[in-house]
Amino acid sequence: MNDAETAKPIHTAGMATFLEAGNPPMNLLRVQPGIPVDHAYEHVSILLGYIKHLVREGDMEDDHKLLGASDYLLSMAKALMNDIELAKQKALR
Repeated sequence: MNDAETAKPIHTAGMATFLEAGNPPMNLLRVQPGIPVDHAYEHVSILLGYIKHLVREGDMEDDHKLLGASDYLLSMAKALMNDIELAKQKALR
């Protein structure tokens, strides 16, 4: 067996948060721990495709609702990528 076959699968850490709410602001949502990283990457890729479409359409149509929706999705994608990186760093220790 090579290293790739014996490597322990990496899962999301469940530490990254997103969408602040309240006063003082608190993070409303958190990435779920235990999701295989390859599945999480797949969802980030899908989210980024949607974000790209929303931004393009929002700019062309001057539609602030589409641009606002892209901001929410971007926050979610960023949190998921941050959580994947945390999980990868944790796995290297």
